[in-house]
Amino acid sequence: MTSRERVLTAFAHAEPDRVPCWCGASDEFWAKAKRRLQLEDEPLRVRLGDDFRRVFARDARPQRPLSSGATCRSIFGIERHGLGYGQPLSHPLQGATLKQVHDYSWPDPKWMDVSRIRDEALAWKEHYAILGGDWSPFWHDAIDLLNMENLYLAAYDQPELLDAVLQHVVDYYAAVSQRIFDAAGDAIDIFFIGNDFGSQTGPLMSAAMFRRFFLPHVKRLIDLGHRYQLKVMLHCCGGYQPLIPAMIEAGLDGLHAVQPGCTGMDLARLKADFGKKILFNGAIDSQHILIDGTPSSVREGTRKVLEIMMPGGGYAAGASHDWILEETPVENVLAMFDAIREFGVYNMRQRS
Repeated sequence: MTSRERVLTAFAHAEPDRVPCWCGASDEFWAKAKRRLQLEDEPLRVRLGDDFRRVFARDARPQRPLSSGATCRSIFGIERHGLGYGQPLSHPLQGATLKQVHDYSWPDPKWMDVSRIRDEALAWKEHYAILGGDWSPFWHDAIDLLNMENLYLAAYDQPELLDAVLQHVVDYYAAVSQRIFDAAGDAIDIFFIGNDFGSQTGPLMSAAMFRRFFLPHVKRLIDLGHRYQLKVMLHCCGGYQPLIPAMIEAGLDGLHAVQPGCTGMDLARLKADFGKKILFNGAIDSQHILIDGTPSSVREGTRKVLEIMMPGGGYAAGASHDWILEETPVENVLAMFDAIREFGVYNMRQRS
């Protein structure tokens, strides 16, 4: 099978030749792995056995100088400071009226350049499963715009204001992804979006609040992807098990990443309850096994996860987060991917 065939077979909840491999890593880890193994980007992905490739629109928005102390600015104009994306320096819609929300300077979807995305996707189309579309982290943007405490209060005291913020944010993301899919939908397989609705100890909102305010926008993005015959996969950190039934009802095809150390994310239970309805991607613990383990313990931990998750398809194997951290030993990541290839062959059980 090609990587693309392997991934789409798993999405169809059938068993391919082997479990598909997923590799997501921080820039810092990726640079370290390239130095250690003396490989460039594509040869490194081949060495790891990654069955996915991802294409991006390019940020072509008008640039203006950052304020003192800011390290970056979000697409919604929020300046941030700190490592990576940092933390917001202000919450511009905190205390806003409904009119002020509507009058806010919302971004223009045309700021994202989609002109090269189809050619980039077609370069891999016949072999790899192609991820595309805007990441669309609307939950995080709403937090930045309103402040997290005020967002929760608005859900009770000013639901129409929270609805308006979410509508404007998702209007932008849906329009960007539609532009991407109009330009390159025939060269993309999976619409990959991301919103972290979970914490280490459970969901960040009740199932009722999720259904009222956030699920309609998740479904809007799912429906957009399905209109272009794409699978839709959501990255969601933490313990979000109580939200999974609603996600499945909305038509979501895949969930990444599965963090087994979080409350409610027992792998055997997830597989039994939802494994025939949604693809799970990840599940090999990046918090403890990959960072703190040895190649031998990583190999054994990977084997145990595969034993639970791979039967019947509906699983792609990889770290339990899309951002393997710089402190993760390269040899442990190699051990994980080598073990996936060793133990993730579906006809092994027939031969044994």
